[in-house]
Amino acid sequence: MRSAVWLPLFDELADPRVVADLAVEAEAAGWDGFFVWDQLDWRAPVTAVADPWVCLAAAAAVTNRLALGPMVSPLARRRPTKVARETVSLDRLSDGRLVLGVGVGSDSFAREYSRTGEPVEDRTRAEMLDESLEILRSAWSGGVVRHHGKHHLVDGMTFAPTPVRGHIPVWVAAFPGNLRPLRRAARHDGVFPVNLTSPDQLAEAVARVGALRADPELPYDVAIDLTPGTDPAPWVAAGATWVLTDVDPATLRLDPVRRMVREGPAS
Repeated sequence: MRSAVWLPLFDELADPRVVADLAVEAEAAGWDGFFVWDQLDWRAPVTAVADPWVCLAAAAAVTNRLALGPMVSPLARRRPTKVARETVSLDRLSDGRLVLGVGVGSDSFAREYSRTGEPVEDRTRAEMLDESLEILRSAWSGGVVRHHGKHHLVDGMTFAPTPVRGHIPVWVAAFPGNLRPLRRAARHDGVFPVNLTSPDQLAEAVARVGALRADPELPYDVAIDLTPGTDPAPWVAAGATWVLTDVDPATLRLDPVRRMVREGPAS
């Protein structure tokens, strides 16, 4: 099992310098990863929100070992060609430590999609996500990208440089009972099952993804979030390979977060 700090970039944490300092402390305390939320807005009492890519770049520049990335980024609201540039730049800045968490996203938390003219229908957003992932895979390869889709067009572009290791791991957020996101996750490098209620539910999701994968023998990550202090052992036994800290954004404060980071991961 590997452990990661996972933080909403809200209020007292809505400052790239603060995030970078926390990443340094996380690396010193023995954490394996440092992941951040990707939101434009959030409901009260949150008032301030930082950009994940800027914060991750700040964290990458001052650390050497931590895996890092957005967890998760709703790609449907982002231009995939821009994300191709951003991800490779961050991957190279971090010397190949980027993990890209992706998902369909939801308008229910802060109406950040409907209030900015973004599509809110799950089906549409899922289509856009799948097209974006196809474009990213092609762009990262260094070959010519030709994509004429329903939502995106890339007509004969080549993206250089390429990722440090030729590939950026993609983890896909999925509700365990929803087959389509699990199929999407099975095509990539990891799954982040959300809203889990028990290790048994995780074990079922892991089994379903495993049955859908083209080659179940290849390395594959299963990330979950747990409240700090929760015993991870039953979840690891159910298939979790990464455990992320579940921090409540409504009560988020810098000092308790710093104490949690300094205490290090659960053994």
